[in-house]
Amino acid sequence: MKFTLIRHASLWLEYAGSTLLVDPMLGAAGVNPPIVNAGDDRRNPLVGLPGGPAKWLSPDAVLVTHLHRDHWDDAAAEGLPKAVPVFCQPGDQAVFRDRGFGDVTEVDAAATFRGISIVRTGGRHGTGEVGLRMGRVSGFVLRAPGEPAVYLAGDTIWCDEVKDALGAHRPEIVVVNAGGAQFLTGGPITMDADDVIAVARHAPDAKVIAVHMDAINHCRVTRAVLRERLAAASLTDRVAIPFDGETF
Repeated sequence: MKFTLIRHASLWLEYAGSTLLVDPMLGAAGVNPPIVNAGDDRRNPLVGLPGGPAKWLSPDAVLVTHLHRDHWDDAAAEGLPKAVPVFCQPGDQAVFRDRGFGDVTEVDAAATFRGISIVRTGGRHGTGEVGLRMGRVSGFVLRAPGEPAVYLAGDTIWCDEVKDALGAHRPEIVVVNAGGAQFLTGGPITMDADDVIAVARHAPDAKVIAVHMDAINHCRVTRAVLRERLAAASLTDRVAIPFDGETF
């Protein structure tokens, strides 16, 4: 397996002989307005795309955890080949078909692609009223012969659904969307530093990779902040924090 963080939650995985593009946000820096009610008026994305969009437009398949603009944007919808297989959560298929994609699979429980098992997991995109308004989100667990089991948690906070996924699937690699995204009211809607630490401690045999930072204006936890918290918790060697464009 080869893992590359493109930017934010957008990932490029070379896995079991196939290339998988996860949650593509491929627009140029500043093309979108700020997330409202975030106390930060910077336009999104905050940073450019490493290597330019053309580098990421020829995957073998696309996995989209949910349809928020920082996980599926117009640049991805317009630039990706319409024949590329797309895997999404239940209820999202029509959006992809409306944009011209013909091979779209809603992963209710599980699906397969070229020998890769794709199992959908649940999550909570925040708590209370804010969490309800953020809508349904999903994660995916990938397995294939000769490859590590990979859990892509998606946009979720630390919750029972994540704990259950770690226990049921026992992944060797866990990718968490950190950043502590938050509005002026309500709690975090993605994992903050405490949540990332909880994942690492709950899955002591897994390598954790924290992404989803320094690219969208409502993400409060930066890479620097998370590194400091991980160092204080003696978890620096357990949790990787890649830069945009970095490959493991």
